[in-house]
Amino acid sequence: MMRNFKIMIAFAFCLLAISCKQKQKIALKSDADVLHDNVDELTQVIIYDVFSPPVASRIYGYTTLAAYEAIRFQDAKYNSIAGQLNGFKAMPQPKKGVKYNYALAATKAFFTVAHKVTFSVDTLKRYEDKVFAMYKNNLDDSTFARSVAFGESVGKAVLGRAKFDNYAKTRGKPRFLGSDDDGKWRPTAPDYLDGVEFCWGTMETFVVKSSSDFALPPPPPFSNDENSEYIKQNREVYEQSKKLTPEQVTIAKFWDDNPFVIQHNGHMMFVNKKITPGGHWIGIARIACEKTKASAVKTAQAYALTSIALYDAFICGWQVKYTTEYIRPVTVINAKWDPKWLPLLQTPPFPEYPSGHSDISAASAVILTHLFGDNFEYDDTSDLRYIGMQRHFKSFLKASDETSISRFYGGIHYKNSVDQGAIQGRKIGEFIWNTLKLQN
Repeated sequence: MMRNFKIMIAFAFCLLAISCKQKQKIALKSDADVLHDNVDELTQVIIYDVFSPPVASRIYGYTTLAAYEAIRFQDAKYNSIAGQLNGFKAMPQPKKGVKYNYALAATKAFFTVAHKVTFSVDTLKRYEDKVFAMYKNNLDDSTFARSVAFGESVGKAVLGRAKFDNYAKTRGKPRFLGSDDDGKWRPTAPDYLDGVEFCWGTMETFVVKSSSDFALPPPPPFSNDENSEYIKQNREVYEQSKKLTPEQVTIAKFWDDNPFVIQHNGHMMFVNKKITPGGHWIGIARIACEKTKASAVKTAQAYALTSIALYDAFICGWQVKYTTEYIRPVTVINAKWDPKWLPLLQTPPFPEYPSGHSDISAASAVILTHLFGDNFEYDDTSDLRYIGMQRHFKSFLKASDETSISRFYGGIHYKNSVDQGAIQGRKIGEFIWNTLKLQN
């Protein structure tokens, strides 16, 4: 009898232990941390899928915009951004008088878009399932379902515009191999790849009215005159490459951000993958948000605005690149002075003028300066896990200035081209900031 009683007591304790274990909740991350983790997961997929820098900016643009449009209802003072952009319809609204978890809705909106604009959907889905499990374990069923449904509706609304941004048409383009005409771009040593995204200037912008609104003066025209600006700028790149200081080499390598670096070892060839130029500035946006302990809504806004600046700047810069079809320094230097010369950095496979990195960096820096203030000091660790490097900057604009000159140090751009790219980028950033009404 006593033995049976002890067995029953033990069994009861087991049931109680199991019940308590089942009631243990998965720790709920902060809303801002969830947004950061979502963007980081997307960055890893962008790296893995080797999207070109312009295409990566499109991916960041639509996904982060969807996340913002879903989470902004957490703070009534924030306005819709999508409702002010070219070609977007009004975004869905949450029902009044019912409960939502807007970070969950933002996550669903983000990945609803991400699944349609990337390749490695299975990787995203595995990550997404873990995030949803966290929320499902912490929310009642109706709030969970309602939040997911709202986020999905926002994501689908954003995708509705993505269908008509001209991206699909640009996928059927023929190869762009440039021209052998004097002063014109052609595939560059050592890999002689065809031009990347030569139709990108025809993409529909988010805020800028037209990709030609921020036109640049033409670069120095071709000339064989040794005293011409054309020859002088090539000689300047060549001579600079012979006297690079250790600091200049570090600057060039830190801002390389080439997502597909082809390296050669005898007859062997291998590829290193890392973040795109846009991905680098998305990383800087995260650093600023974390350093200031930005709210989840401001965090989402910072990602969205930075991505919008990247996207529009890429379109405007690429429009000029493939209109001018300007020659790269390596082509001229190999033909004129040194057939074996190669720049410190691998020359990207598209025309030279203007510097795209200068353009998108200046545009992003302007947006981040408006959001977080000038003289914002930070350690840029965006590239630490990829190349083991970090640098300290006293402001976003000073960082973008260093980005710009890095392309000259790297031997892939003329000084005039980095300067003009930065000018265009700053104008684009200011136009975006002054055009959008961000708060009530």
